[in-house]
Amino acid sequence: MTPVQTTRLFSRAYRPLFARADFRRLLPALAASDLGDGMSVVAVAWLAIEIAPPGQSGMLLGAALAAYALPGAAGALLFGRWLRRLPAGRLLVADSRIRAVLLGCVPLAWAAGVLHPVLYVALLAGSSVLHAWGNAGRYSLIAQILPPDQRLAANALVSSSVSASIVVGPALAGFLAVVISPAWLIGLDALSFAVLAVQAGRLRGTAAGQEGKGEAAAAAAPVDADRSAAGLRLLRKQPELLGVLALTWFFNFLYGPAEVALPLHVTDDLHAGAGLLGLYWALFGAGAVLGGLAAGVLRRFPLWPVTLGIVAGWGLALVPFGLGAPPAVTLACFTLGGLIYGPFTALSYTLFQERTPAASLTTVLAARSAALLTAGPVGTALGGPLIALLGPRRVLAASGIATVALAVVGAAIRVRGRRRFKAPSTPSAPSAPSPL
Repeated sequence: MTPVQTTRLFSRAYRPLFARADFRRLLPALAASDLGDGMSVVAVAWLAIEIAPPGQSGMLLGAALAAYALPGAAGALLFGRWLRRLPAGRLLVADSRIRAVLLGCVPLAWAAGVLHPVLYVALLAGSSVLHAWGNAGRYSLIAQILPPDQRLAANALVSSSVSASIVVGPALAGFLAVVISPAWLIGLDALSFAVLAVQAGRLRGTAAGQEGKGEAAAAAAPVDADRSAAGLRLLRKQPELLGVLALTWFFNFLYGPAEVALPLHVTDDLHAGAGLLGLYWALFGAGAVLGGLAAGVLRRFPLWPVTLGIVAGWGLALVPFGLGAPPAVTLACFTLGGLIYGPFTALSYTLFQERTPAASLTTVLAARSAALLTAGPVGTALGGPLIALLGPRRVLAASGIATVALAVVGAAIRVRGRRRFKAPSTPSAPSAPSPL
């Protein structure tokens, strides 16, 4: 099939993107790195289990998963003063090179027989230091190589690549882990970032004239300290938005232990291999993609009740793990959990957008990002000690029960707040009914 025939398969909104050589070169490299990260969802956890000393698999697994994410949060907060002025292409290239080199050291050290758990965690931590900046750089670079009327379509394609990687990557890793070590799967992830570094580096000359002094990169910075501080001051005047932020933080925090417990549940409780772990994550990803697409339909309903329902629904999906349900049942529950979880991020952002004045939205969202950067990694780091104390099955159930309790507490606070702070309507200028 010729390039022209392939292009015709896309809708009119997407065709112009593939007429631009820069975007055609960049998109496959981005998709490859997304697929590599999707495989690492399984590979990082599985390799930690393989190299852990006896009786310490839970601790090492929690440390490895936290190391794969938490330094990125710290890097976003600590390096903003220096990195937010860099061109987007350089941010993406720097992050890709670091990940390629340090993740590439994992299979080399494993093959040489020197992959000590401390070295493994250190390599994972180093590889993620600039990842938040690299992610910001990719979207800023897209904005620079495409005109404004094509950016929405391009962002949709890039986001779809991330969603697809959640479905395909874990399943592919589970299949490949049967024949090769998960260390080599991490090596494939490193190779994908090496390709991305080369392709993004080829675009720097093209984008240089549009980048100027780096204003676009600064605008796309994952966290701006000044805007975060100002946003927190604004949020203190908005109890409802503080409630949304607190709900989201604890939701992400309670998800962390479940992410650590699932691989050990597969190995210790079910005595199964990486293929089953990959299937869990693939089905979760498929459910999340469908759930995300349903966010537009859910928008017709009151957003606060729907958001709290999502939190409770995800928690209930985890409870059968603790009841000793067979894998067929828990696979179905995990798929349903992904479907329920899928719309949460979009609805959470919508609540912020509807309750924040337009002039303050960027500032408030910067504060939101700064606050949420720690939630998932801290929960993940806590997962290891909890598993050592309770076991993976009980941690999954406890995470689910605590998440349901979070929804109940959120609903109670919401009802009490509406009764306490409800403003009387004015006859001269009646306000529109709140969607919440």
